Amino acid sequence: MKKITPEGNKLTGIFCHIFGHHYTVSKRVTEHIKEYKCLHCQKQVTTDERGKLSALTPVMQEINKTLEEMYQKRNRRTVRRQVA
Repeated sequence: MKKITPEGNKLTGIFCHIFGHHYTVSKRVTEHIKEYKCLHCQKQVTTDERGKLSALTPVMQEINKTLEEMYQKRNRRTVRRQVA
């Protein structure tokens, strides 16, 4: 029986190790920062301040959450000014 872990199962982990990950966008934080998830092993990564992929740690999740809230507030204000 296959053992399922938070990173996926052992077989898909080997697949990703050999052929590389197949990331898809799982969440858009801002226009430039996104969170990605591997379809096979469920590994999560995000873009860092330099635009490179880095592991999605709890600290990075908190930073992305705060960034997303600030980005949404800013865009709501911009839309209100354009309407008025």
